[in-house]
Amino acid sequence: MGQRYEFRPYESVPVALDALASNQVDLLVGPVSVTAERARRVRFLQPYYQSSLSILSRSEGLSIWERVAPFFATPFYYGIGVLLFVLSIVGTLVWLAERRAPHTNFPRDPARGIANGIWFAIVTMSTVGYGDLTPKTRLGRAVTSLWIVISVITASSLVAGIASTLTLTGLRTSVVSTAEQLRGKKVAVLASSPGEGFARDNGAWLRAVNSLDEAYGLLTNRSVAAVVFGRPQLLYLLQVHRDSQLAVSSAEYQHENYAFAVPLSSELMSSLNVNLLQLQEIGRVDKIVADWLGNELR
Repeated sequence: MGQRYEFRPYESVPVALDALASNQVDLLVGPVSVTAERARRVRFLQPYYQSSLSILSRSEGLSIWERVAPFFATPFYYGIGVLLFVLSIVGTLVWLAERRAPHTNFPRDPARGIANGIWFAIVTMSTVGYGDLTPKTRLGRAVTSLWIVISVITASSLVAGIASTLTLTGLRTSVVSTAEQLRGKKVAVLASSPGEGFARDNGAWLRAVNSLDEAYGLLTNRSVAAVVFGRPQLLYLLQVHRDSQLAVSSAEYQHENYAFAVPLSSELMSSLNVNLLQLQEIGRVDKIVADWLGNELR
């Protein structure tokens, strides 16, 4: 535009917005996200880039507790409950078939008889075969034969399920890759930023910071489990620090526009927008974004 200007850097977007709103500067450039609250104080130009929120977290092996945690989840308890119910049914059926047989191992007393039947079902399913309890009647042996077939399949499925769970948890890392995984975790967010509301809505414990560098320090010191921030800044942070122990989630949330801003009373609004649109039409904006943020962020 041929304008002469003096460049004044600010330590953060909120501080720069305060300076702009109080007419200390004429134009604010940088990664300024467009929000309704900010639009009440300043005027935004034509957006030049669409950003989003992403999650930065440590990429490392799981702890011992994280490896065994799936066995203490609600589905695991449901499975145990169903198995105990089936064992009770089989034990009761064996007792009903055997309780009147001579020299039976399953007394007529229901409490003792069913208890012996459940013990017999457990021993049979585990293929231990102590031989201390055996059916005498044809009906009892028929029930036992059917249970042996079912229990072999059940035991094989249990062993396969346990093995696959241990294998999958061994391959996993503790990366926080989705918004659902933020619940109950300490998360660093920039105060009064879109990431703050996003993390709170997803059940995270917030740790407010004043800069991304501060959040990075908390993450590397294990003071927080993740950082919610603008995706371009997070990827640029990894590019600068080249920390292989950190990873940015592939998921993106709350797409937002980046735009320059001017004071409410500025007369530069129209000419700035015209020039910015011309730069977009000839592809200059895309090239500038790629030069500064990388091609993967376009």
